[in-house]
Amino acid sequence: MLIYSDILEKTCKNMIETILFCLQHATKGTIYRVAPLPELRTVRITSGARLEGNGQIRWGLPQESDYNHPGKTWEQYQDQPGRALEAMGWCVEKQKSWTSDNPYEDIRSVRKQLDGEIEDYHHMEPVLVKKVEIYGEQTDQIEYPWDWQGNPIWQDTEYVVVAVIKIHFVPYTIQRGDLSTKIIKKLSRSLGTELLSLHLRETLAEAQKVLSQQRLQTCNTLAHELRNTLIKLRFIFSAINAEISFLREQWEGEVRKTFPEVEDKVGILSRLNELLTLQALKLNGNEEVSQLTRELITDQGELATLFLLPQQGEQWLKNKIQRKWHRLLTESRAWNAYEMEIKDLLVRLRKAIWVGTDESLALQMTHLPPELRTKWPRLVYMEFSPEKLSALEEILSMLDHPGLQIPHKQQTKRVLSSLKILVEIIPEMEDRLNNVIFSLKHGLPSEVL
Repeated sequence: MLIYSDILEKTCKNMIETILFCLQHATKGTIYRVAPLPELRTVRITSGARLEGNGQIRWGLPQESDYNHPGKTWEQYQDQPGRALEAMGWCVEKQKSWTSDNPYEDIRSVRKQLDGEIEDYHHMEPVLVKKVEIYGEQTDQIEYPWDWQGNPIWQDTEYVVVAVIKIHFVPYTIQRGDLSTKIIKKLSRSLGTELLSLHLRETLAEAQKVLSQQRLQTCNTLAHELRNTLIKLRFIFSAINAEISFLREQWEGEVRKTFPEVEDKVGILSRLNELLTLQALKLNGNEEVSQLTRELITDQGELATLFLLPQQGEQWLKNKIQRKWHRLLTESRAWNAYEMEIKDLLVRLRKAIWVGTDESLALQMTHLPPELRTKWPRLVYMEFSPEKLSALEEILSMLDHPGLQIPHKQQTKRVLSSLKILVEIIPEMEDRLNNVIFSLKHGLPSEVL
């Protein structure tokens, strides 16, 4: 992926600025570029640290770092016997995040392994882009990197790693899988989209060099304005919906606490995974069915930890769980004795996904004030969009209610209040974009805007 350095740096700065703006306990952000295949040279693009007192960001790279230009190749930071383990190697090879929520026991801290020095609290998130979006349908012709044992990495995944985000935190304010890491993960998907967008736009620009200088200048202006608008839209909406998901998690926890007799998805998924594990020992070396079993255990475990909108939960159930169970019951007799129970569990699971929206249950939660019984579930079972700004106002009002007793209440309110300000400036950005589009359409020079 070839992306011009100035545009790439500006995009990365926008990402770091958004994360530091949303996460008040984040102190510093760094983004590393990972490219091309199979070299996977990792280079630090930009770093931004929050200044104490005024909240501004100081930009700049450290004077000495192995990841400053020209960076390190995959062979230099991958896991190898006798070499210090690097979190970067984990993120790139496994395409998974790494959280140092206890620096004293961080097994991938190079500084700790080599010099005995403790690093700070941080979270590293790989930025993933689908192979087909970069290389088209010819993914079988990709030259993959190799691990130290000579096995190609990424061959069995639909993604490639194009960047890695590293966010530093105030000590003791981050844990693996907490809300902050979830927000970073969601925003990393937006950055992946933007990096792909940059790649595609620059490919198009190379093919259009024959255009006049004035028209090219106008097109670049359009791309610049469009990029900034899309970045704000995606980052802000993703962050708001992440906060709403947290409030939805708290509501469903309140329902479980009030009605312990009402079946919830966690218990059902636990039983389904128990059946999978119990019978997996009887597959007699059938690797295809074993692989399907492992995938199903992973999908069911992930659904148990996510608090999706019910419609999204149903899609997850249909596409990732029911279809795999149907294949298992069709291709293997290991679960024949439990087939009726499994089918019954899947029916109950679908009902459990919607339990938080049950108005009759909400009305019986008399320990909550009447307005919370109706407002809380109504607001958290929506997906935020520009047309629902009034709903965001209602959520902020609800967070002020003394009867709402949830963890991180004030932090959630601060984040949503900040994001609301950004949402409100989007129309101005869209007006500017429309002016640029008008200029392009009518062949006017950009100076008239």
